[in-house]
Amino acid sequence: MLPDPEKVRNILAVRNDRFGEFLLNIPALRALKQTFTNSRLIIAVDPYVSELAAEFPFVDEVISWGRSGHSLAEKIKLIVSLRKRKIDIAVMLNPSKEFNLLSCLAGIPIRVGYARKWHFLLTHKAKDKKHLGLKHEIEYNLELVGMIGAKTGDKSLFLPVDEKLSQELWERFNLLDAQKLVALHPWTSDPVKQWPLDNFQELARILLKVPALKLLIVGGANELPLSKQLFGSIKQDNLVNLTGRLTLKELAAILKKADLLVSGDSGPVHLACCVDTPVLALFRSDLPGKNAARWGPWGEGHIVIQKNSLKDITVNDVLEKIKEKLNLGYATK
Repeated sequence: MLPDPEKVRNILAVRNDRFGEFLLNIPALRALKQTFTNSRLIIAVDPYVSELAAEFPFVDEVISWGRSGHSLAEKIKLIVSLRKRKIDIAVMLNPSKEFNLLSCLAGIPIRVGYARKWHFLLTHKAKDKKHLGLKHEIEYNLELVGMIGAKTGDKSLFLPVDEKLSQELWERFNLLDAQKLVALHPWTSDPVKQWPLDNFQELARILLKVPALKLLIVGGANELPLSKQLFGSIKQDNLVNLTGRLTLKELAAILKKADLLVSGDSGPVHLACCVDTPVLALFRSDLPGKNAARWGPWGEGHIVIQKNSLKDITVNDVLEKIKEKLNLGYATK
């Protein structure tokens, strides 16, 4: 039985893993808000994502809750807090034993999720076929909320960007004189999705020969040692290494003004899509659950280079696509 949209007052949506995965739930979260128009939408996300999550206009409240490391006292406190909110629906957008249990103990009457990880605690469950990679992650997420009647005609990724912050960052990092701005994100959380780092280094050295082009290196604080190792020896004014120097909100503001992001399968790919920045993404095609069909950049104007092995993607393959996308009419070698 579907819940009556007129009677739903509070919805909890949980996606507390990596920020890229969270962003691919934007259409599903929008569907919840647009369907249950009288409701408050509360989302539980990883603390790293909290500031970014609060920027979405359809989100009413953000709960910071990581995937692990919570004491029994903290869990009890959360259960009590959820009970006080009188939540009508909980949607576990990533399979979670913890939230399947916590939502049940919090007395939430409708509990939606995947048929995994103590799924007997759920009232509505979907078979998890994501590993097959038959459709995009966004479409899988929309299918899940569709089980309770949530729909939207707007499947876009969109994040409001503070233009003042964007301008301040451009001034701070001396980017105002760039005719072309290319961001490189060489890192990935999963080694099987990693284009060889030496290739990113070679690509950077070639791009830095392009007149009036500035190159940004972006990444998280945990990638800083590798970033220094790869790019620290390149002493050029048109290389700006921002690895570990930006919050997610600041990264979005920087990417908003970039002409292109070059990356493997990673969170910044989806963040760039949210701020309407073109992406050149590198994927392998031999693992269905990790292919571009499921995780590729969402929207128009993006480029995907996909081969059976990432090692088969050459620097020249990437360079040619960059030259074509940015209309670089001169040699870069």
